[in-house]
Amino acid sequence: MNANGMNPSHPQSLSNQALSNTTNLAGMQITEDLQKLLAILPEDIRQILEQHPHRDNLIEVVMDLGRFPEVRFPSGAEYLSETPVTAEQLNYCVERVGHFSGDNRAGLEKTLHRISAIRNRPGDIIGLTCRVGRAVFGTIGLIHDLVERGQSILMLGRPGVGKTTALREIARVLADDLQKRVVIIDTSNEIAGDGDIPHPAIGRARRMQVSRPELQHQVMIEAVENHTPEVIVIDEIGTELEALAARTIAERGVQLVGTAHGNQIENLIKNPTLSDLVGGIQAVTLGDDEARRRGSQKTVLERKAPPTFEIAVEMLERQRWVVHESVADTVDALLRGRKPNPQMRTVDDQNKVIITREFPDAPAPLERRTQSGLVAKPSGWRSSGQMQPLSRSSSPASAQTSYFDQLLHDSWQQPNSVGEVIDTIGPNGEDLPLHVYPYGVSRHQIEQVIRVLNLPVVLTKDMDSADAILGLRSHVKSHSKLRSIARSRQIPIHAVKASTVPQVSRALRRMLDMDDPGVPDAADLRLFTQSGSDDEIEALEEARLAVEQIVIPNGQPVELLPRSPKVRKMQHELVEHYRLKSDSFGDEPNRRLRIYPA
Repeated sequence: MNANGMNPSHPQSLSNQALSNTTNLAGMQITEDLQKLLAILPEDIRQILEQHPHRDNLIEVVMDLGRFPEVRFPSGAEYLSETPVTAEQLNYCVERVGHFSGDNRAGLEKTLHRISAIRNRPGDIIGLTCRVGRAVFGTIGLIHDLVERGQSILMLGRPGVGKTTALREIARVLADDLQKRVVIIDTSNEIAGDGDIPHPAIGRARRMQVSRPELQHQVMIEAVENHTPEVIVIDEIGTELEALAARTIAERGVQLVGTAHGNQIENLIKNPTLSDLVGGIQAVTLGDDEARRRGSQKTVLERKAPPTFEIAVEMLERQRWVVHESVADTVDALLRGRKPNPQMRTVDDQNKVIITREFPDAPAPLERRTQSGLVAKPSGWRSSGQMQPLSRSSSPASAQTSYFDQLLHDSWQQPNSVGEVIDTIGPNGEDLPLHVYPYGVSRHQIEQVIRVLNLPVVLTKDMDSADAILGLRSHVKSHSKLRSIARSRQIPIHAVKASTVPQVSRALRRMLDMDDPGVPDAADLRLFTQSGSDDEIEALEEARLAVEQIVIPNGQPVELLPRSPKVRKMQHELVEHYRLKSDSFGDEPNRRLRIYPA
C-alpha cells in the first residue's frame, strides 16, 4: 500500500491516475506518482526517502557502486546514508525496472520516471540515475499565446530546467484545447511515459515510440507520411539527420515543437550539426563596394535559408524565459555583430505573465570600424537629425493609402441595391481583376508594383486571356506580329519607354483609370527597394526628403550622399517618379546623385 492507501501495482483508471500524488504550486497542477519510483529502490533507501522532509521536491536518486547513495533537490544534493551501494542493491533495482534500451534508459510503465544506467567496459551496470518525472499542468502559461499561433517553436535550455515538461504540456494544450492532430516522437519514452499506453498528461495526442535512438529521424518522417499530423513534437534533436528531417517536416506545412541541446541561439549557430535549425550559416564574399559600405571584411557569414523553427524560447529558469519571436531576425542580427532585443517573460506573485524587453531602450546607432582602424560614426543627414528612419505607419505614402483604397474600392467593387458586393467592369469594359500580358517588361517589377499598391491586376502568360498588353516601346515597335494579333483581338497595348518602377506604376494605374494628374502622387518607397534593407530605405528616404523639402519647394538642385551603383539606380527611379531629372557624378566610391528642379 502506498501513502494514499492504494496498491501501487493495481491499474488505476485514467482519472484516478491523473489525480494521484497531485499538488498545486503557483497555479500549476503537478502529477508525479512518486511512490512508484520509490517502490523499485532497495528497502533501506526507500524507507529513508519516505521519511525525508523534502521528499516532494525530489529531483533524482543517484546510486553508484561503492559510493554513498545520493539524492538531489533544487536546493542541492545530500547523501542518504553512509553505507556504500552494493551490487545486490543495483541488481534489485534493475530487476524491477526491466529492459534498458540502446541509450541505456528505462522507465516505469504508466509513469514519467526515467532510470538511466552507467555500464562498465564488459557491459555490466555499475550506476543508476533514477529521475522523477512530473506532469506539470499550466507550465506553459508564459508562451500560451505563441503556441496558439501555429508557428514552429524550439525550446532551448540546460538539463533539468524543464524542457521535456514544457514539451509535454504543449502537446496536451495543442491536442485538447486547440483540437489539433498531434503526434509525439518519443525516443526515450520520457514525454509520454514507459509502456504501450501513454501517460494521461499528453491528453489526446498520439505517441510514436522509437526502437533505437539512431532511427529517430526515420520515425519523424514516418509520422508525417502515415498519420497526417498537424503538429509534430520532438524531444532532443541532436544529430544532423534529425535536423534535416525537421526541416523536411516544416517544409510540408506541419507545425514543429521540439527541444535541442544548447542554452542560447548562439550555441546553435556555432554548432555545425544543428545550425540548420536556425537557417544554416554560410560564408559569403562581398564585392569591394559592399564591403566598404558595411565597413566589414570581404568574407562574412550570412544565414543560408529560412529557419526551421520560427520561434525560439531560451529557458533560463523555470519561470524566466527569453522569447525570440523571429529566429531569422535574431540570427541575422547576431551574424552582423548586433545584439538582438528579445522578450523576457516572467511570472509575478499573482501568477501573471510579465513581458519586458531585454534592452528596453532603443540601441544607439552602431559605430563601424574602417579599414584604417578608425571608428566612423554615421554622417550626413542621419547624424544631423534631419533624416528620420522610414516609418511605414507615418510616412507620406501611408497618408495616401486611403486615396488608393478608395480608388480601388470604386473601380473594383460597388454595393448593389440590397447591400451585397459585386464585381464591376474596368475602364475598357473588362472584368476585374485586369489580366495583363507583359512583353519585354520586367515581370518582377510589375509584381512588386501590384503587391505594394494592391492593384486588381493579374499577370498572364496567355495572350488569349489578356485584357491588355504592357510592353517595352522599342520591343513593341519592332514586333509587327504582336501589334497585328492585338489589333485583331482588340487588346489595347500600353507601351513604356523603360522598364522602371515609376513608368510601370503609371502604366498600370492608367489601365485602371486611376492616374489622376490633379492628385499628388505620393512615393511609396517599398516600390523602389529590392531587398528592403535599412540601407536601401535610408538612401531612398534621403532622396525623397531632398525632393520634397528642397528641390520642389525651393527650385534648387541637391547633391546626395555617395552610394553604391545598385542603390543609386533606386534613387534615380525615385527621382523619375517625381518627373525630375538626376545625374550621377564623381568617382567611385564617392559617386553620388545630383537632383535638378523641373
